[in-house]
Amino acid sequence: MAARFSVNRAYAHLRLPGMGGFMLRFRHTCSYLGLAAALTISGCGPTSRATGEVRILDDAGDAIILSQPARRVVSLVPATTELLFAIGAGSNVVGRTAWCDYPAAVESVPNLGDGLRPNLEAIVAQRPDLVVLYNSSQNATAVSQLRQLGIPAIRLNTDRLDQVSRNARILGQLTGRETQADSVVTAFEHQLADASFQLDSPPKVFLLAWDQPPMTIGGGSFQSEIVARAGGRNVFGDLLKASGPVSIEAVAARDPDVILFFDDATPGLDDRPEWKAVRAVRERRFLVIGGTEFSRPGPRAPEAIRTLATHLRALPR
Repeated sequence: MAARFSVNRAYAHLRLPGMGGFMLRFRHTCSYLGLAAALTISGCGPTSRATGEVRILDDAGDAIILSQPARRVVSLVPATTELLFAIGAGSNVVGRTAWCDYPAAVESVPNLGDGLRPNLEAIVAQRPDLVVLYNSSQNATAVSQLRQLGIPAIRLNTDRLDQVSRNARILGQLTGRETQADSVVTAFEHQLADASFQLDSPPKVFLLAWDQPPMTIGGGSFQSEIVARAGGRNVFGDLLKASGPVSIEAVAARDPDVILFFDDATPGLDDRPEWKAVRAVRERRFLVIGGTEFSRPGPRAPEAIRTLATHLRALPR
């Protein structure tokens, strides 16, 4: 964990909200923003206790039916991988992405590469009875191919804090860990409530996702929720999507007190004349906070909120 006011010209990648924390090179980033669908666990009927059958309606609107709880799971979303370990199903995880890096025990799980448009051959080689993917149109082909091979695949949204509890319970049902999932959810929701508070004068925060062209994190992202729960106010919280483009003029007009980077570097804004229009840039008011708890909605979100709150309270006024 590192937090500091600093400028560093090394800024080579973009970590966008959603997708459970996938880090992508910007030029290869495809749009996945604004994806949302209502999930109803009982939409395809309840789990059959007598037969062990599990039925779920996923965020893509597809029915997933397991004849029994999954024992070999490939998780291609860092957020769901973390949740599987949290609910005690880590021993069932037989495949992950390169970005699945928490908890430490995940390092012993085979790395199958990317989570979008995944390597089908690598997945099949792990003989999974369930594959968990991010709910993106880019994964539609892989899901179709897996199902043709008789391998159940579920797509889940991992964009908001309220999806942490929901996804924990879904994964608990799919792996037969419902009791453990309920315990994780109860602890998470209590910790989330305890960590959240409001400042009398919330600092105005600009969350910069990318600088060329400027992109901000909007109110549709769990990272904006973290800022709000830590006592700050996202100056682009009225942007309903997870992220989107903004102009430097718009940033200057909203006059943030601080520019926040959920990463380990800043793009050297104070060396670029066009950014001098923004007071926070002129005054070098940059807050850099690293840590994967800030890059995906998961059980560690309360820790992220407490850490950010400490730094927001310490900001010069």
